[in-house]
Amino acid sequence: MNGMNKKCYKTLEYTKIIDRLTDFASSPLGKEKCQNLEPSRDLKEIRHWQKETSDALARLWKKGAVSFSGTRDIRSSLKRLEIGSTLSAKELLDISSVLNVALRIKPLAKVSDKEDSEEYEDSLAEMFTSLEPLSPLNNELKRCIVSEEEMADDASANLSAIRRSIRATNDKIHNVINSMVNSSTVRTYLQDNVVTMRNGRYCLPVKAEYKSSMPGMIHDQSSTGSTIFIEPMSVVQMNNELSELSIKEQREIEKILADLSNLCAEHVEELLCDFNVLSQLDFIFARAALSKALKCTEPEFNTDGIIDLKCARHPLLDQTKVVPIDIRLGQNYNLLVVTGPNTGGKTVSLKTVGLLTLMGQSGLHIPADDHSKLSVFNEVFADIGDEQSIEQSLSTFSSHMTNIIKILEEADDKSLVLFDELCAGTDPVEGAALAISILTFLHNLNAKTMTTTHYSELKVFALSTEGVENACCEFNVETLSPTYRLLIGIPGKSNAFAISLKLGLPGYIVDDAKNRLDDESKSFEDILTDLEESKLTIEREKEEIQSYKAEIATLKERLEKKNENLDDRRERILREANEEAMAILQDAKSFADETIRNMNKLKSGGSASDMENQRHKLRDKMSDTEKKLILKNKKTPKKAYTAADFKLGTAVKVLSLNLNGTVSSAPNAKGDLFVQMGILRSQVNISDLEIVDEPVITGPNLQKTGSGKIKMSKGMNISTEINLIGMTTAEAIPALDKYLDDAYLAHLTSVRVVHGRGTGALKNAVHSHLKRQKYVKSYRLGAFGEGDTGVTIVEFK
Repeated sequence: MNGMNKKCYKTLEYTKIIDRLTDFASSPLGKEKCQNLEPSRDLKEIRHWQKETSDALARLWKKGAVSFSGTRDIRSSLKRLEIGSTLSAKELLDISSVLNVALRIKPLAKVSDKEDSEEYEDSLAEMFTSLEPLSPLNNELKRCIVSEEEMADDASANLSAIRRSIRATNDKIHNVINSMVNSSTVRTYLQDNVVTMRNGRYCLPVKAEYKSSMPGMIHDQSSTGSTIFIEPMSVVQMNNELSELSIKEQREIEKILADLSNLCAEHVEELLCDFNVLSQLDFIFARAALSKALKCTEPEFNTDGIIDLKCARHPLLDQTKVVPIDIRLGQNYNLLVVTGPNTGGKTVSLKTVGLLTLMGQSGLHIPADDHSKLSVFNEVFADIGDEQSIEQSLSTFSSHMTNIIKILEEADDKSLVLFDELCAGTDPVEGAALAISILTFLHNLNAKTMTTTHYSELKVFALSTEGVENACCEFNVETLSPTYRLLIGIPGKSNAFAISLKLGLPGYIVDDAKNRLDDESKSFEDILTDLEESKLTIEREKEEIQSYKAEIATLKERLEKKNENLDDRRERILREANEEAMAILQDAKSFADETIRNMNKLKSGGSASDMENQRHKLRDKMSDTEKKLILKNKKTPKKAYTAADFKLGTAVKVLSLNLNGTVSSAPNAKGDLFVQMGILRSQVNISDLEIVDEPVITGPNLQKTGSGKIKMSKGMNISTEINLIGMTTAEAIPALDKYLDDAYLAHLTSVRVVHGRGTGALKNAVHSHLKRQKYVKSYRLGAFGEGDTGVTIVEFK
């Protein structure tokens, strides 16, 4: 299947996206694949490419950047291996480099879900699994070859022996020559006291006049002829041996390279597979890296011609400044007419649709929000920008029309057609009529078309034709700047009068221009104004509704969580209470059964003292059980009260019932008295009571008067500090709530809440409670000298 027309790639700047994509690839073949990437027309293939990009992106987010650096092009080397050639050290190191990358990349095959940490396979798992690091072969290559120019001594036993001989021969030569240099006789013959190499042999620099005095072989002379380089006769034989050893060394290295090449030849298929897979993965991860850099998402594809881009951004503009736009096409209408002032973003909107379509069909993610939709098009046509041809002597209009004619010849219902300023550059009346005819032809073809224009006639055409919709790029007249927002459903205004007036054109000239407009034009502009205002009002109301919905959803979620916590807590308390009650009852039953058995035995033949002991044990047991049933105050140890502490009307708390009440009778000799608890009146012992402080009302104008006075003792005695240390959160919050009420009623300006440092749970609970109190003006942690972070200072309104 032939690809799309290449002209649109440059027009829509798809080639620039490809260049950016190529920068993310690191292997030669990976870069080549990026450069050759073209949009596909096969929906199945597109979805597969998109899935690969998404799976690679998931790995980038979970495991960080993935580098394929080191994936050298070994295809020519592998072909040479197939015909039995010996590879050079560099070629073998390239193969080793590819195997190193395969070893580094293969562990990325494992992917786990964040929630359950279970591993799963995705579209890339098979490629990762197919990688063969061939560690034995790679280790052998790395053992034998140190660099492109150096073979390791231990690459073979023979090479090691040869190099030992070379070193020994070198040492001998050095010793002989050094002894000659150090000789006073020879030193007079030398130009310099140094040893040099000529033609791979050790020589001495001898003065020309003494050359006959130094027996040996002449290898070279200086440019002036004053120095002769002579190989002393005493080292000629050793130099010959050294040359022979060098030849042997080179032959041994060639033998080692041949052996290593034979090892690699056994794995040509695996090596070729590794190279191809690594290059393909490099290509896929380059797509994912581009997606991450541009904050892209995977689009949803269809074959119905529907485009629904949400918060789409042009990928080549500054992503921190570009204004996202929403674009819809192909569902309720197949033709979108975009109008508005120049530099308002019309052309950018046009290019965004075309470029994102090309990117999506190439397997690239698009810079738009989740669930954006794209359709698969067989062709994307674009006539954008000034394409005036000087060589062909064509005007701007002629150049555009030549391009439009080609588009009309090839377009069909599977095409996306984009026009910028359709039929501009000619007579406005004729240009508008021609533009409407061209758009009508494409509309009847059901080609998905988007065009920008300044012609008012096209706005009317869009309003009056079914399946055609108006859109405009919003313009702020106050700031004389576009907002770059695309508003679908509203035809744009030129704003020429408003802009001119704002820039300082005299008002009488603007008024004269307005008077020259016919009534029809004025009416149409008024309709546009009303439509624009209505649209903006609807959008604002829609945003408010969405905000309210989000707030309601949040409150609902909080309430559901709170109810769940309350249900769990109630069930836990009931369960614990039932278990404790069952334990107490079981214990009491066991003790009762044992007591009955003992009493029966004593009746038949026991003494009175034994029976009294059994009764005493029974009373002690009942007393212990009663103590277990009493709810003990965990805040502070219970104060020991006497009968004199309880008078008629004293406010008390019955510990066993966890109820507050009022003393309604004086205690008897045993300490029993009656307590009125609402409608319940019960006799209770003073050991089961705790005196409760009554709330006392204070105020600046309240006077104490006999029996009708309002007590102020509590307000006068309220402390400026409450200590919650040692309490649980469940105990501390009720105590804090009551204390804050009392302190506020007593007109204290600020109080000190001591909660300690600890784990911070009590402090967080206190702060959370303070946030909800309407009479609390502010609160803060204590400063140095106030208790630091162990206290909170609260100020009242």
